[in-house]
Amino acid sequence: MHTKTLKELSALLRDKKISAAELSALFLDRIAASDLNAFLHVDPELTRQQALAADRRLAVAGGDAGPLTGIPIAHKDIFVTRGWRTTAGSKMLADYVSPFDAAVVERFNQAGMVTLGKLNCDEFAMGSANESSYFGPVRNPWDKTAVPGGSSGGSAAAVAARLAPAATATDTGGSIRQPASLCGVTGIKPTYGSVSRYGMIAFASSLDQGGPIAKTAEDCALLLNAMTGFDERDSTSLARNSEDFGARLNEDLKGLRIGVPREFFGAGLAADVEQAVRAALAQFEKLGATLVDISLPKTELSIPVYYVIAPAEASSNLSRFDGVRYGHRAANYKDLSDMYKKTRAEGFGEEVKRRILVGSYVLSHGYYDAYYLQAQRIRRLIAQDFQQALAGPNRQCDVIMGPVSPTVAWDLGDKTDDPVANYLADIFTLSTSLAGLPGMSIPCGFGQGGKNAQRPVGLQIIGNYYDEARLLNVAHQYQRATDWHLKAPQ
Repeated sequence: MHTKTLKELSALLRDKKISAAELSALFLDRIAASDLNAFLHVDPELTRQQALAADRRLAVAGGDAGPLTGIPIAHKDIFVTRGWRTTAGSKMLADYVSPFDAAVVERFNQAGMVTLGKLNCDEFAMGSANESSYFGPVRNPWDKTAVPGGSSGGSAAAVAARLAPAATATDTGGSIRQPASLCGVTGIKPTYGSVSRYGMIAFASSLDQGGPIAKTAEDCALLLNAMTGFDERDSTSLARNSEDFGARLNEDLKGLRIGVPREFFGAGLAADVEQAVRAALAQFEKLGATLVDISLPKTELSIPVYYVIAPAEASSNLSRFDGVRYGHRAANYKDLSDMYKKTRAEGFGEEVKRRILVGSYVLSHGYYDAYYLQAQRIRRLIAQDFQQALAGPNRQCDVIMGPVSPTVAWDLGDKTDDPVANYLADIFTLSTSLAGLPGMSIPCGFGQGGKNAQRPVGLQIIGNYYDEARLLNVAHQYQRATDWHLKAPQ
């Protein structure tokens, strides 16, 4: 049962072959037996209550039960949830219980999904390996000596290990796509503003975007249907008509033009990753697509641009954690200023402190123009590179494809003492986030990353703004022709 897709589980629930209560109990048993450290908070009684409510909806003929009613889901611990702890992977919020639900959680509750628990993540979503969590690292289910990727490592590991059929995640610079790639599952970051950020603990407000991780593109389409939509509580939310992201899944790929950026296949790309990605591109040619050589010349600038803009926004967003209103407060202090200093020194981990310091520096007087404003100008040029390839009457291609990560998952601890090496792992995902474009990762093979086992490789698919339905169609057709997405760790 735990290996089935959301579509299959929905049919079983509808046909009364299994109840929502039985299904959630099955996954809770798997979570209890897991040693991946993917979950931070599980409350079987809260889950049971939601499952029983879903069963009541399913029992009413002609009622309001939808395709997701009764299906279990787990939430990245960056989304606040009423009744569950929401920690953002930080000591600062170790015991925080929100009085309200994030918009994403609200939408899935309205759809009748059943919450299994909260998922581990890099502290305040800052990291590429899920090693900065105050509650310890998540382990990759394919090889427990390896990282799962970050910051949504708990989400990707839980879906890969079949601890949950679906999970929410967030992507600031690649934090849906990269862990999906390293764990061999499917994940999509929609166009910036498509999913409400209300109740999502902020890291970098102009970059943060929620999205789903699941086994298949078809599953992700179902989840996006529920997740997206305008929210007046979020000033960055897009006012667009609702869309059925699964409406185009069955279109064939004849005539599809796939842009292959030269910059994605240069020095630094591991041979085993390139081999798997090239094989996937060859499969798309068999499905009727045409490969087009393109250039995204500003790709190499995405790392310095991102690591100016994101820390700058983080330093502002995290100023609210001062020990006054909520969260951790130092036990011993002399005065208010001393309380601020000790609270933040004790409550934040090393990576968060590093980014706050960098962000405060680039926003300081005398450096704002030289660093922050210049980074924003280059960000616009990066977006223009994509528009030249994907938009207008002279567009070169319909979608762009390449690797998600330059390597397969690395060993736990390998890059802990080298922050720059961690940052370089996002070289192929950052530019898409800076441009606000939709992008996704789908499993496309394995590489030789460790002594114990092969480790997954993901194929990245990038589209123009609001082109999620096309990306999901392209991914679905590939998954109909291959079985990489069906493989699961032992």
